[in-house]
Amino acid sequence: MKLLYIILGLLLLVTTSCDNDLEQAPPNIASANSLTDYSGILNAAYFYQLGSATPLAVMGDFRADNAFMFEPPYTDFDIFDQNLTSMDDQFFGPFYTGLYKSILSANNVIENSSNATEVAEAQFLRGLSYFKLVKVFGDVPVNLSATPSTTDPAVLERQPAQIVYNDVIIPDLEAAAAALGTAIVDGRASQFAAQGILGKVHLQMGNFSAAQSALASVVNGAASAGIMLQDNFADVFGEANDLNSEIIYATQFNSSIVDEYGFSEFWSWSGGLDTKSLNPLDQDLVAAFDASPGDLRRAVTIDETVMASPKFPQTNGPDHDWIELRLADVILMYAEALNETGGTAAAITELNKVRTRAGLAGTTAASQSEVRMAIANERRLELAFEGHRWFDLVRTGTVNAEMGQSVDSRYHVFPIPISEVLSSFGVITQNDGYN
Repeated sequence: MKLLYIILGLLLLVTTSCDNDLEQAPPNIASANSLTDYSGILNAAYFYQLGSATPLAVMGDFRADNAFMFEPPYTDFDIFDQNLTSMDDQFFGPFYTGLYKSILSANNVIENSSNATEVAEAQFLRGLSYFKLVKVFGDVPVNLSATPSTTDPAVLERQPAQIVYNDVIIPDLEAAAAALGTAIVDGRASQFAAQGILGKVHLQMGNFSAAQSALASVVNGAASAGIMLQDNFADVFGEANDLNSEIIYATQFNSSIVDEYGFSEFWSWSGGLDTKSLNPLDQDLVAAFDASPGDLRRAVTIDETVMASPKFPQTNGPDHDWIELRLADVILMYAEALNETGGTAAAITELNKVRTRAGLAGTTAASQSEVRMAIANERRLELAFEGHRWFDLVRTGTVNAEMGQSVDSRYHVFPIPISEVLSSFGVITQNDGYN
């Protein structure tokens, strides 16, 4: 049974409705600090992650060169100027709201639960939430309280991304990794999920040595927990394959549960099932697969007849889980960290694990720079339509080269929802370039 079935009862217990998403304190039947069972509040923290999935998918692939929009104003995703604020209601607002609600629920568990596993899972979800927020918006407000002040403006002031990484994200994920077990139980957070996301965080920050250490723990220990690459790439995706052996962590969906995001879901966007982009497949991604002849991922990832992606099949689409972290992603990140710290030969070994599953021969790349490019290309083909591409380009400083144009760095991040700026009376400031 999926975790989210539990949420139906939970929603009767926890509700939120305030003007600003950071100031919400869920009114419970009993006050938060008088509860003895925080499992429902923890489930809420998991549930609110749903609102971030589709926005992240669209930002990751439609902002980049894997997919594009046809219908204005959605075409603003492919135009690097201030007009992207037109997408507030559909993408940035639900993303922001869902994650801060998840953070608030996680804070409640961290402050009050006496269950060490519950606290560790909440720390994982809070660290993951802030990581998503920082990747998308840069500097963000930080709330680490279950009952944040509704009168102190400092609660709403955006904190530098570096501080959020160092003081919140990394400590939360380290604490989660230290306290959680390696087994993945009912799709919940595990030690390997925390270590894998921590490795991704260090990679995002350019700390390759720390990334290598965290990711090595996952790569070297995965098999003992039953985590392994699927033999068939297609078997990673589709509702029938949810929580397969390759999945380290996923946000679990259920068609009967309504979440913060009330529009077409990620599987609709990539599959060309929304009228705003009926043929979303970018020819540039087709060309990337053309340059990888014999690649078994091609038929799973792109359909040139309809110019869309069948990666998340329409059958039972609303029940597809959103994959946050899978082993192939970790292996490629590990290869990148190895290569950047002088372990190019070891990096090639890791890279070839993914290529072999794709039906490809070992890479011919040999030098550090060649392997760096080979890993970037492999990430694109392996992870297309999983929300990674744009953030990989920004992280590696290759936006201009890959997008074929000079993109103002102000537009490497996305606009803060205007509703948040207005409801805070300007205490929450807008990102430069979107004013």
